[in-house]
Amino acid sequence: MASKRPLRLSVKFNLILSCALILLFLGTAFLTYRDQKEVAQKIALDQGRSATRELVATFNHMSDIVRDEPETNYALVPQVVATQIAKKISAKDHYSIRQVSLNFRNPDNRPDSYEAEQLKVFSAENKSEIYRITQNQGKEVFRYMKALAADESCLKCHGTFESAPEFIQQRFPREHPSYNYQPGEIIGAVSVVRPMAGLYRDVASNLKQTFYYRAWTLVLVVVVTWVFVRKLIIMPVQSASDTIHHITTTGDLHERIPVKGPQDEIGQLLIDFNTMMGELDRTTLQRRESEDRYRNLIEAAESAIVTFLENGKIIISNQQAEQLIGLSRSDLLGESVFEYFEDNDRLKATLAALSQTDKKHTSRYMFRAASGDIRDMEITLVLASAVDNAPMFTAILRSQK
Repeated sequence: MASKRPLRLSVKFNLILSCALILLFLGTAFLTYRDQKEVAQKIALDQGRSATRELVATFNHMSDIVRDEPETNYALVPQVVATQIAKKISAKDHYSIRQVSLNFRNPDNRPDSYEAEQLKVFSAENKSEIYRITQNQGKEVFRYMKALAADESCLKCHGTFESAPEFIQQRFPREHPSYNYQPGEIIGAVSVVRPMAGLYRDVASNLKQTFYYRAWTLVLVVVVTWVFVRKLIIMPVQSASDTIHHITTTGDLHERIPVKGPQDEIGQLLIDFNTMMGELDRTTLQRRESEDRYRNLIEAAESAIVTFLENGKIIISNQQAEQLIGLSRSDLLGESVFEYFEDNDRLKATLAALSQTDKKHTSRYMFRAASGDIRDMEITLVLASAVDNAPMFTAILRSQK
């Protein structure tokens, strides 16, 4: 099965940038949605407070100007007037507002279960207003309630039975719970119910516009980032990668990475690489010249000569050594020299001692050619090099007649 081709750096960067763009857009969309939802709730709260202030102001105004009129016209009672105005507002607007009380006189002021619970909270916790988002028949609604404390105008009708006007006494008997309020006691509340669907629709256009601008801003940021990253990072790295690949496949040490743009860390890296390649090219040229001189020297020798590493791997041989062993140069290079000696353990021990003491040693060994022919050979071992703890040895083989 063929191995998968690795993704190029530009493709990886595009994938990372795309994922980052998607995550940024989703995060921005979520934050925008949350902000717009908070804006809608704030609008509902402001509307609830404003409507409540208007209703309370109407009630206070009626309380200030009404004198004996309610005795002949019950509809002029300030509380009744405020209730009727609230009905008219609720009938023509997109939210409802009314006054509610646990001890109501008008059935229209009967609290629902939520309002009754909040009225108890007002009395118990001394709160002035409560608002929250609730569910009503599966839809979100904003509910606002403002506590109403009994004052002098309220106590005219809701104080003691004896102090209430006669028309109130006639309508509501002594045992009715709407009497006997004390100053400052919670007598009821203004309740506002605002469906949120309409508000959400109102801010939807703003939300879409915000999404549009933020999306294009993110795209612009990503494109600009991509252009700069491609020019300053990806292209220099790609150029370095192509040059290094060319060097490794062709062995051309004259190749250099073109250095363009600012001399930042990447630019300095490319400069240092070119400097290193220049030094390597000179070193390689010197090594080749040295090898050529060494090869010419050993080719002129009458004895067989092989050069090998500490593990026995043959790296250089002359024509006489190839004839002695019976292998061509291409077959001989890379082979272990120990395979051609009967007593290779003694040879290894000699090499170990040679690398620590004298640099030259001559002794006789039984040599075995590739054909299996065995002969007595005089071998001179020379420590040719010990650079970087990687000793290299040269063996000069002479036949004993």
